[in-house]
Amino acid sequence: MTGPDAAGGPVPAGQDAPLPDGPAWLFCPADRPERFDKAAAAADVVILDLEDGVAPGARPEARRALRHAAVRLDPARTVVRISPLGTPDHDADRAALRDLPLRTVMLAKTESAAQVATLSGLRVVALCETPAGVREAAAIAEVSDALMWGAEDLIAGLGGSSSRRPDGRYRDVARHARAVALIAAGAAGIPALDSVYLDLDDLDGLAAEATDAVESGFAAKVCVHPRQVPVVRRAFAPTAQQLEAARRIVEAAGSRPGVGVFALDGRMVDEPLIRQARRLLSRAASSTG
Repeated sequence: MTGPDAAGGPVPAGQDAPLPDGPAWLFCPADRPERFDKAAAAADVVILDLEDGVAPGARPEARRALRHAAVRLDPARTVVRISPLGTPDHDADRAALRDLPLRTVMLAKTESAAQVATLSGLRVVALCETPAGVREAAAIAEVSDALMWGAEDLIAGLGGSSSRRPDGRYRDVARHARAVALIAAGAAGIPALDSVYLDLDDLDGLAAEATDAVESGFAAKVCVHPRQVPVVRRAFAPTAQQLEAARRIVEAAGSRPGVGVFALDGRMVDEPLIRQARRLLSRAASSTG
């Protein structure tokens, strides 16, 4: 999104500071300040939650805790989830952030590009988690800095009772919303964040879902417990076999300038596969750098 610069003109999204980066983002309730430092030590990015992770009656205290802790939080690795536009909590959340160095927010239940536009001067991770939000994902992505999707509020908004089947897989409507958010973010050229995995004991299921997320194109997966962080990081880290295959593709492409398609190891390789290989090598380099 854009905000005003000192001369009153637009500032391109992310120009003043980069969007927080890393594959494992972690929610932390803002009314639990004793957890802030532990969350920051565990995850790549911490999302301090002023919305659903905090009981309504505890939200004033959560805002006070956030303001008190702001001096020790790393703005480059901290996101604040604020309440939906049009709610009293939203206005109070915005007031709590005033004059703080924390400039990246996650807007809960984002439902239009116009809502994002009200957050001028902030970097915005738009959370598309309602029927209207999923419907408007493409327009929302065009004015946001990143896009996340959510299943539980979506299903509740549709009148359903569960986003997942008994075997843990998402129902088709949730899978559709996930794909819509990913494609909208990709078309807008911004990162897409995969939604949370709520079964804390099913680390194998989390690993499978995180692997699918990175191989589909998500930039990160959001966690709800520190124990999920290393699982997500392992899933997002390319394997040695993947890296070797990618190197072979890139090297082979470099030795064949002007050739549109070629065979390598019994497989046809064309420009999309070369781009995928380059992206994987770039991701590996950034994770080790």
